[in-house]
Amino acid sequence: MTDLTAAFLTHPVARPTPPRGALRRTAARVDAATPVSRDRAVDALRAFAILGVVLGHWLVTALVADGNSLHAASPLGDMPWLAPVSWAFQTLAVFFLVGGHVATRGYASARARGESYGRWVSARLSRLFRPVLAVLGLWTVTAALLLLTGAEFTTVHTLVKLALSPMWFLLVYAALTAATPLLTRLHPLWPLVVVLHIDLLRFGFGAPSWLGWINLAAGWLVPYSLGAAWTRGELDRRRAGWVLLTGGTAATAALVAWAGYPASMVGVPGASVSNLNPPTLAAVTFGLAQCGLALLLRGRLRRAMRRPVAWAAVALVNLSAMTIFLWHQTALMATTATGLLVGRLPGLHTVPDGLDWVAARLAWLPVFALVLAGCWATFRSCERGGGPRRSRVVRTHRPQGRTSTAGARHV
Repeated sequence: MTDLTAAFLTHPVARPTPPRGALRRTAARVDAATPVSRDRAVDALRAFAILGVVLGHWLVTALVADGNSLHAASPLGDMPWLAPVSWAFQTLAVFFLVGGHVATRGYASARARGESYGRWVSARLSRLFRPVLAVLGLWTVTAALLLLTGAEFTTVHTLVKLALSPMWFLLVYAALTAATPLLTRLHPLWPLVVVLHIDLLRFGFGAPSWLGWINLAAGWLVPYSLGAAWTRGELDRRRAGWVLLTGGTAATAALVAWAGYPASMVGVPGASVSNLNPPTLAAVTFGLAQCGLALLLRGRLRRAMRRPVAWAAVALVNLSAMTIFLWHQTALMATTATGLLVGRLPGLHTVPDGLDWVAARLAWLPVFALVLAGCWATFRSCERGGGPRRSRVVRTHRPQGRTSTAGARHV
């Protein structure tokens, strides 16, 4: 077997096996191939964070057909009482928490093996940016074709902006990854203080709005440095999780109730202030609460991941995390564009201004997922690269006698 996908798709065929039985046998093999020392809760948190962002975008991103053009809208604009949806699905802080933990732990392991910083960081960044080339290539061609065939510039701009919007996340994440050796001992309080002062200058003293973009790095550095603290063992006690959860929740509630911060934790088209672009103090304190909850759930997640089927699903998401993240908006837009061939469809091309739109959009989610699965099948090789990917999610063994080099390798 060369990768985890093969582990899912191949199984003994001595006699016919019911689909459910085949799935369980494949999952059991993936479970058995996972190193005993692996903390499966980390992978579960990363998978939930990625899927949370995907579902969140699918629920709050609308492409409204207006004549011959498409423009972006959000149900949170006409239905602000849906803001709690953004609390459940804006999970980037958890991803940065896990990213900081994995990066600092991985860098320490690399140093122990005598591996240079350059080799370590190039390996990590190549895994991040390899799938980006396919997205950029496809959308460069698509945008050119749309403009050449007479599509309105507003429509093309809207589509390209949505397709490439995940790139900002990768740039910030890559910068923090590259700076990992400098961040291994950083206390999360320092970037939090930077975010606080930037917001005071912007909203309290009328400083230029561009100053807020400093928070793009400082804001996500808070959960990333929490991940480093996790590696150092400073967050092992449950008390740390409770402090982050209760303190972050109280601070966020106070900022929304009394300081005028938006209740939505994602951007809303037309709103004067966005909690996400750039991150505000409210988004950061909300992220602290999320990180606290994630830390408190580690024990339960470890127990849940002992179930082979659950672990196999989480392992598959982790092996394709960047492909899923980079192509989920394309899946939404491909479905929307195809639907226009039929007409203006509820929940797909209509204005998101009522519960009927919400119900229709929920019905579209399986279609988005199916199209995303097609994107995954087409472009997953870009994430793995040309050769076998050396991931430590699972370990497979070559059968004795097939080659002269028996043993284990990571896939």
